[in-house]
Amino acid sequence: MRSKIHNATVTEANLAYVGSITIDADLLDRVGLWVGEKVLVVSNTNGARLDTYVIEGKRGSGAMCMNGAAAHLIGKGHQIIVMGFELTDKPVTPKVILVDANNAFVRSLVEEAGATA
Repeated sequence: MRSKIHNATVTEANLAYVGSITIDADLLDRVGLWVGEKVLVVSNTNGARLDTYVIEGKRGSGAMCMNGAAAHLIGKGHQIIVMGFELTDKPVTPKVILVDANNAFVRSLVEEAGATA
């Protein structure tokens, strides 16, 4: 794991969209996620897990939008975790952030076995 947004709130679920997850550009910058990058999205609300790709949302908007078929599994108001991964032969120090109910940055987290947010 290279990047993680922890405890984000889905602000929109749009079945009519082609696909993907739209994420506020400020959050993308903070954790180092890339537009078009494959991410794993996990719902803390219902346990759903899915892979999709990142679309940049409006900076400062708090956008966390599930688009297309993914909106059947993860809906508006769900609490989610978004993770990006990197294949490498070198150790990776992940950038992990905690956000509040409005998807505003709260603090950076350190990933440790058995740790809680």
